[in-house]
Amino acid sequence: MNLNQTLFQSLPNRREMLQRCGFGIGSLAAATLLAEDSSDPGIQSPLSPRQPHFTPRAKHIIHVFANGGPSQVDTFDPKPALEKLHGKKLSDGKQRNRRTAGVAHASPFKFAKHGECGMEISELFPRLAGHADDLCLIRSMTTDIPNHEQALMMMNCGDMIRTMPSVGSWTLYGLGTENQSLPGYVVMCPGGLPTARAANWRSAFLPGVYQGMHVDTRNEDPTELVDNVQNETLVPKQQRRQLGLIQQLNRVHRASRSADPQLEARIESLELAFRMQGEALDAFDTTGEPEKIQQMYGTGLHGRQMLIARRLVERGVRYVQVYHGAGQPWDSHQNIKGGHQRLASETDQPLAALLSDLKRLDLLDETLVIFGGEMGRTPTVQLPVTAKVGRDHHHRGFSYMLAGGGTKRGYVHGTTEETGLDVVEDEVHVHDFHATLLHLLGFDHERLTYRYAGRDFRLTDVHGKVVQDIIA
Repeated sequence: MNLNQTLFQSLPNRREMLQRCGFGIGSLAAATLLAEDSSDPGIQSPLSPRQPHFTPRAKHIIHVFANGGPSQVDTFDPKPALEKLHGKKLSDGKQRNRRTAGVAHASPFKFAKHGECGMEISELFPRLAGHADDLCLIRSMTTDIPNHEQALMMMNCGDMIRTMPSVGSWTLYGLGTENQSLPGYVVMCPGGLPTARAANWRSAFLPGVYQGMHVDTRNEDPTELVDNVQNETLVPKQQRRQLGLIQQLNRVHRASRSADPQLEARIESLELAFRMQGEALDAFDTTGEPEKIQQMYGTGLHGRQMLIARRLVERGVRYVQVYHGAGQPWDSHQNIKGGHQRLASETDQPLAALLSDLKRLDLLDETLVIFGGEMGRTPTVQLPVTAKVGRDHHHRGFSYMLAGGGTKRGYVHGTTEETGLDVVEDEVHVHDFHATLLHLLGFDHERLTYRYAGRDFRLTDVHGKVVQDIIA
């Protein structure tokens, strides 16, 4: 090969020339911006804390997800009319298939008024009922389709079909996180994943650094909750040097390519994994809590999850989702009485303890606690009626419980008709619910957007209105 051929082969092609020019101009622009705004911590990391559009009411969210869909007429929305109509066919004038199939079935559980507000709550939740004056209860939630996968995607990602980011990912994208040594978005899901699996906490087209981190809380040993959180071979100083070399190679690799979100996410995840060694074990280890606090939450799996959720929020984690019923869901097509008794007994004490503990630590005002599933259940049961009857899926008028984070206390929003077949007042669609969550976090849901594939996307798509009546 002669000299001319060698020189020719060393010259960049058209694509490489455009890339190099683009990177050069971008580097100059970035240098200028950094010089002008070097005091902004948001420049350093995509997870650095950022200011929302206006003063937020909530800084953190703990969503206790009742996987499968609890029955609203057995938990938070009493329907005395069902006792009179028990065993009779119902009609809403529209004959909407499942919703009127079978016969009316009165709740096997008693309701009573609680607190100064007189909120009616089922006997399934005696401890949670003690917090009635702190609760904001929505009885008029609606979603589009009463199927688990679509309803889960709607509740978690705001869309039933398209691959969209989850609520937690939008929250992290908008606010960043207060603790750079812990993931800003943690999902605790023991005993198997819910329908649609990890899609429930995906970042989709948002950068991968905003993806939720799944933790299987069946493991009681903190060292087993997060894989490879400890390095038994290298001391931190050696790890830091090793990581520095790897990240330097990553940056060289990145410089020869246009924007690659997956590469960016890997670079950020390596840094986060290194920093987690210092705090993750402590955050997930509940054994150091006073015995009184541990007993308050209960010694069961869900009590431990809720205590971990409080510890994560206390350390600045932005969004925590705690799944209950992933392995044995609230999807009580059979034995509504026995199934809901068991499930409620697992959640009542930990939920009440979480609210008490957040109040004790002065964190409830800035932490929005949510309890609810992807849908509700019908006020009817299928024929033939057996000793262990169950309820089918219902998407028109299910209940959601909120507390703290700027919501009204001792307040009930929305009304369903006397049998619970549909909403008659103040309907709250999932899009409205999401718009309200973002508002409590300090965001105009129409302005929190991300440009992808030639258009600006948002959590609420082109829908949603803030439910001002539930905001304190």
